[in-house]
Parts: sequence; C-alpha cells; structure tokens
Amino acid sequence: MPTRLPRKPPPLKELLKHCGDLRETLRLLAGLAGEASGDRYLHWDELRYRTPPEGLSHEQWWLAEKLSRRPTPLPLLAADGQAFWFSQPLVLQQALHQIDMQAGASVMAPEAVTTRSTRDRYLLSSLMEEAITSSQMEGASTTRDVAKAMIRSRRPPRDRSERMILNNFLTMQRIQEVSKQALTPQLVRELHRLVSEGTLDDLADAGRLRPAGKEVVVDGAKGTVFHVPPPAEELPGRLEELCRFANGETPKVFIHPVVRAIALHFWLAYDHPFCDGNGRTARALFYWAMLHQGYWLFEFISISSVINKARGQYERSFLLSESDDNDLTYFLLAQVKVIQQAIASLHAYLERKAGEVGALQQRLEGIAGLNHRQLALLRHALRHSGFRYTVLSHQNSHGVSHQTARSDLQKLAARGLLIAGKDGRREVFRVPEDLAARLPG
Repeated sequence: MPTRLPRKPPPLKELLKHCGDLRETLRLLAGLAGEASGDRYLHWDELRYRTPPEGLSHEQWWLAEKLSRRPTPLPLLAADGQAFWFSQPLVLQQALHQIDMQAGASVMAPEAVTTRSTRDRYLLSSLMEEAITSSQMEGASTTRDVAKAMIRSRRPPRDRSERMILNNFLTMQRIQEVSKQALTPQLVRELHRLVSEGTLDDLADAGRLRPAGKEVVVDGAKGTVFHVPPPAEELPGRLEELCRFANGETPKVFIHPVVRAIALHFWLAYDHPFCDGNGRTARALFYWAMLHQGYWLFEFISISSVINKARGQYERSFLLSESDDNDLTYFLLAQVKVIQQAIASLHAYLERKAGEVGALQQRLEGIAGLNHRQLALLRHALRHSGFRYTVLSHQNSHGVSHQTARSDLQKLAARGLLIAGKDGRREVFRVPEDLAARLPG
C-alpha cells in the first residue's frame, strides 16, 4: 500500500472549543489521561476513526491522550525550531526492558557464538543479510544467492546493485572496527562514503555533505511531498549536534541507550545531509550506536530484513512523528518492534541450528567402528567447523598414548571425516566445512 500523509491533529485552540465547561472538562480529562496510552499510542489519524469513551467527543478524547504524554525533549530541532521529543508509555518501557534482557551487555552469549569458528560463520551470515536487505530497500535488484557468492568469492561487483551490497557489507565491517570510538562528523562522512562509493550519479557526492544548490525534496511516486530536509547551510552545525547526542553529551537527562540509537537513526534520516544514501547511513549509525553502548548481540542481528517486510509501517511511523508536534514516540515504538522481531529471528535461527547439530550427534551413535574417543571428537567437530586437532591435543584430552591418539585421528581422516595436513612438521587434522554431509546415514 502506498504511503500517504497522515491527517494532522487539530490545534489546541480548536480542541478547547469542544470542551464546554473548561473546569469540568479538564477534571474529567485529567482522570482519563492517567489511563491513556497504556498499551497503545494512537495518532489522531487513527483515533478519529475509533469510538471514543462514553460522553466524550473525539476532540476531547484526543486532548486526554495529549495530556497523558509527558515529553522528554531532544536536541534535534525541526524546521520551525521546535524540538523533537518523546514520551514513555508503558508499551515502550516494556519493549525496552525486553530488549535489555535479550540483547544487553550482560546477556550470556549463546553457545553458537562463543566458539570462534561458528561465531565467525554466524557473523558473516548476519553481515551479508543486513548488507543485502539494506541495499534492496534502496533499489538494489541483485538476488541473494548472487550477492552472497560475490561476497564469499571476493569478486568485484559487476553493476550498481552489486556495488551497493558490497559497500554495505564493507560498511558493517567498518562499524565493528570503530564501534568503541566516539562519533565525529568525519566518521559519519566516512561511513557515507563507504556506503555510497561508486553508486551515485555524481561520484563526488560520496562522503560530502549536501551542498547549496542541491536541495532535495523527499516525495512519493505521485509527487506528494513527504519531507523537506533542513537547508544545506545548516547541515555542518546539525551534524556536530548529532554527534554530541550520539556520544551521550546531550541532553543532560538519562536517555535509554536503545532510544538514543533509534533517535540517531531518525535524526540522520530527517536531516538528509547527503544527496543520496541517507537511509543506509542512518541504519549504519543505528548499528554503531547499539554496539557502542554495549549491545554486542547486534553484531548478529539484521534489522533491515524486518523493516523490508513492512516498509510501509516504517515510513508511516516517520510521518506520524513529524505530523504530531514532533513526537518521536511513534517512530520509537515502530523501531523497538522491529528490534524485537529481529532478536526473535536470531534466537529462532540459533535454536534451529542447535537442533540440527543435536540430530547429527544422534546419527553419530549409529556409525559402526568408532570408539568413544572418536565419537567425542566428532561431537565437538560438529559445533566447531574448521577446527584443527593435533595428535598431542587428542592425546591430552583422553589420556592415551601418542600412538593411540594418532591412530584415532588417522582412521577418521581415512573415512573422510577429518582432513589430514601439515603445519610445518606437525600433523594436523582439520574439520571439513561439510562434515554433516559426510556422515553416513
């Protein structure tokens, strides 16, 4: 469904006209306001179609909702100079708590990401997924299989779509390298250059703030103007302010780390500081912020894959925030939902992989001619693709002689379940990438 502009809420003066006796109405609304926005956060564009509480008009009901929303201002200013702000309805507080419990700094790592070999494999998979879907949101048409083959083989991109995907992949890798660093305007421009290099109509625009004379209007296919970003001359100062916010220097009140990361995403998209590639850069800054603030699990999470499935909701939440007195809560609620779905997808994926390993381990028990030491090694090998065993490591693990340990490993290699090789003069036995497929039965 095409995105449309939401109906703007009526101004306060108009709302007060519907109140009748102001004292009595305010008393009634104050009581109702305490119950408002518990498990929902309605915009006027939705509320006006719902049945209001008994005895109230839609305007009175909307006023009660507005009274319940206690604002926390942000240093992001709209075109009219008014600050964006957010409130903290219960539904947002609950979502933030859940994210902290499932992906915060103190969360124990799943077994699948505590071993180097499987961790690297999962990390590569998540980086590729985010690179591909983030690029597809901006028009890349390359298929998943072709894109993954390009990244794995390290072949040069053949067209603009492949270039976008490779750029995103390299950007995600760079974010991991700089996640401990403070955000600076130079780093923002570097990330944009990585994201957009070789994909823009004017190649000089990569990493360059939108210059005067290149004003942009974000509109739809039918010419509807959805957003007019700030003028070019304001961008350097606004970018400095964005970085101060990202680094926790502003505001002088506590902002939940996830709220800060989402607000950073919105801020860059709102300012639209580059001629193109703003969406990809905004999502890159979100990842930087989450990793910078200790949410390490986001190395393995793709938000773009979730956003891409419901892009209309993502775009609409942006418009809802702009149209209701700069209330960022709509965008926050949409994004925490995306984050929750992305975390759930990761856990489901890890559980599925763990189940597959468990099933393979059961198959091991049916392989004839293997002793308990060899079975134990293969159970370990199924969880550690690419791992290298030596005669000494196997000998020490099981307290057997050098010859017995060597015989165990050589017999596994003879069956094709390990790959024998040399590291200098030392024998090594490596786990093949396709070990599961090599198991009999």
